[in-house]
Amino acid sequence: MRQRQAPSGPAQALADALSAEYAAIFAYGPIGVRLTDAARTAARRAEAAHRARRDELVLQLSAAGGQIPADRAGYALPFPVTDRASALRLAIEVEVRTAAYWRAVLPHTTGTDRNRALAALTDCAVRATRWRRTAGTNPLTVPFPGRPT
Repeated sequence: MRQRQAPSGPAQALADALSAEYAAIFAYGPIGVRLTDAARTAARRAEAAHRARRDELVLQLSAAGGQIPADRAGYALPFPVTDRASALRLAIEVEVRTAAYWRAVLPHTTGTDRNRALAALTDCAVRATRWRRTAGTNPLTVPFPGRPT
């Protein structure tokens, strides 16, 4: 997963968010296989949410005639996912990083696009909080989701 850079406009910001959604979907594969029961179900739901957001963005960018970034065959994970603890740590990181891309969309958009970006940012922040609770980490929340630390 790559680090977020400042986008140059609304189309680029949305394309960057789409790339973040691709990476999140990829990451939930290794996450899900290391979890069981309710956590595995939550990982499946999170992946489905990212897939739905990806699909919305592809349609939106296509309709606007924008450039659609290609999904990669694979993504480098920030650390090995070898057990439940590392899977939960990655789930938190995925949501935090994806939230950062959606936060970057906000200053470049208005109206419906801005509302969608805010909803995506909120969804990521809520999922990150849930993953922190599942992992037993503190603090559960951060003051400004998506903001670089």
